[in-house]
Amino acid sequence: MLKNDQLDQWDRENFFHPSTHLAQFARGEAPNRIITGGTDCHIEDRDGNRFLDAFAGLYCVNVGYGRQDIADAIAEQARELAYYHAYVGHGTEASITLSKMILDRAPDHMSKVYFGLSGSDANETNVKLIWYYNNILGRPEKKKIISRWRGYHGSGLMTGSLTGLHLFHRKFDLPLSQVIHTEAPYYYRRDDTDMSEAQFVKHCADELEALIAREGADTIAAFIGEPLLGTGGIVPPPAGYWEAIQPILEKHDILLVADEVVTGFGRLGTMFGSGHYAMKPDLITIAKGLTSAYAPLSGSIVSERMWKVLEQGTDETGPIGHGWTYSAHPIGAAAGVANLKLLDELDLIANAGTVGAYLNAAMRDAVAGHANVGEVRGEGMLCAVEFVQDKDSRTFFDAEDKIGPQIAGELAKLGVIGRAMPQGDILGFAPPFCLTRAEADEIAGKTARAIAAVLG
Repeated sequence: MLKNDQLDQWDRENFFHPSTHLAQFARGEAPNRIITGGTDCHIEDRDGNRFLDAFAGLYCVNVGYGRQDIADAIAEQARELAYYHAYVGHGTEASITLSKMILDRAPDHMSKVYFGLSGSDANETNVKLIWYYNNILGRPEKKKIISRWRGYHGSGLMTGSLTGLHLFHRKFDLPLSQVIHTEAPYYYRRDDTDMSEAQFVKHCADELEALIAREGADTIAAFIGEPLLGTGGIVPPPAGYWEAIQPILEKHDILLVADEVVTGFGRLGTMFGSGHYAMKPDLITIAKGLTSAYAPLSGSIVSERMWKVLEQGTDETGPIGHGWTYSAHPIGAAAGVANLKLLDELDLIANAGTVGAYLNAAMRDAVAGHANVGEVRGEGMLCAVEFVQDKDSRTFFDAEDKIGPQIAGELAKLGVIGRAMPQGDILGFAPPFCLTRAEADEIAGKTARAIAAVLG
């Protein structure tokens, strides 16, 4: 294949890559991969290598690659009207239609959608709305946000603070003081291995109550959580977790933000993770699955209860002082409309549930018996394999051994992309919803081979 031989050099000399070892990459010690195309669950690079993308980009190409319907919708919108802003009551057919489509799918108590571009900026919007809400209600001290360790909510200043992963805090002077963290609902990594799942849920609830007591409920505005922990390890909550947490929040008048950037629009085999786990949030964060990443778009879905207070605020103080230039961008909105139609027409959410369950079962069959596999877990079209040095004593590998990245590297050599998750030796999978059973078998079988290549 003919290549632009300067591209690799330009890449290393000019391109600042996120989540990358900058020095190693600039020196040429870390590999790069220049992607040129994709179809369904597969991508290709400029060297002609073809990969089964078992992480759907970053959990986001949910409908799969190469969907002409979405490409056509983007092109048609760009020809008709590439951009107009959404300030002071302006809208487009695409942005208005998409708002209606989202609310038709969202829990019944949700009222309006504010659009952004990324999950990070949507969660920044959420925090501002929460603070505005409490100021309008005359509660200026009620501003702290509780997040969970190992949660992921973005990479901005507030959103990076909400994120409970040390990589996103180190040397960035984060977390900011308005953010406090509580126990992660991560049963496999509980400190006391003698705890039953029910006891661990009670422990998480007790820790939350104790934190609220220490800080003062009158200072705490909201609790943010992914229905299922994503980047922190792909960890489904233990049974009864949300049923235990929500009454505590209600008792102390603490708003609930469901960060559904990963789970929204079908990843768990249901439209929203909130419904999957019987959550009743005041705000829902959406992004990745909204457009299947064919164009950048995010959203904050606002509940009726919050919306009434926001209306009250503008009656008292005038137009709300929040906006992004690209809010409700017509091209992103057109991609969202076409994407949600495609999810329905191809019944992809049902496939995510059934083939996702098949993938999890196939992965357990293929690798759970390995001496260094501590746990295989997942829900819907999400699956993770956690590696340990000793299974019986639950002794983890030294982080410097980079067991997870090594196995992800071996898996890529076999033509399958999995993700080495941060803060632990965990290999994650989040394939497109169009995954077939044969492709699920391929992922599981090649994962077993990759583990054998690294750990024997």
